[in-house]
Amino acid sequence: MYTEKEVAATIDHAVLKPDQTEQDLRANAAMCIERGVASMCVRPCDIKLAAELLNDSPVMVSCVLSFPHGADTTAVKAFQAEQAIKDGAQEIDMVMNVGQFLSGNYDAVRADIEAVVDVAHRAGVIVKVIQESCYLTLEQVAKACELACEAGADFVKTSTGFGPSSATPEIIAVMLETVGDRMKVKASGGIRDWATAVAYLEQGVARLGIGATATVLDGGRSAADY
Repeated sequence: MYTEKEVAATIDHAVLKPDQTEQDLRANAAMCIERGVASMCVRPCDIKLAAELLNDSPVMVSCVLSFPHGADTTAVKAFQAEQAIKDGAQEIDMVMNVGQFLSGNYDAVRADIEAVVDVAHRAGVIVKVIQESCYLTLEQVAKACELACEAGADFVKTSTGFGPSSATPEIIAVMLETVGDRMKVKASGGIRDWATAVAYLEQGVARLGIGATATVLDGGRSAADY
């Protein structure tokens, strides 16, 4: 049985929608501090303000990179990582280049992740690799996990929350079976109630990506799409 505090401590609270404002960021930061989440995950343009708002709190600043399609060049991704860290990011959630992966260009995908990992790890920043696994078969999920592991990433993550579907227990099972002894797993997207959140934690994930954090922690069910 998980307590509210225990679940909150696993949540990367997402503030990633295109129409969210600076006022929204401030309100969400206050909520994150009050509820004791692991991190607030923000867009790159919001990192500096998020770092200011969360300063002197235990809540980390996490950010997305090459979101939501993973289609930036490797050089751009490495620069984005450098800038994010300079602005105050403590964790980076990068999107795998889905198109390159589906093309079978595995060396390029691995090198893409490695470039971000190299920048981040020099600064003590962890890297989560978002597969956007709704586009992958379960066999491909396993392959993507292996590539992320070979590239030195710290986490594999299911989804951006902006694709056609989100995390599923089946996808999480494959991730855990493939790299669970070497990496951590983050379930993200579609976690809109307490039961779903707890079920993923019981399955073995280390982090949850949630947009409706307060609703989930209060035992409600969010009608939002993230």
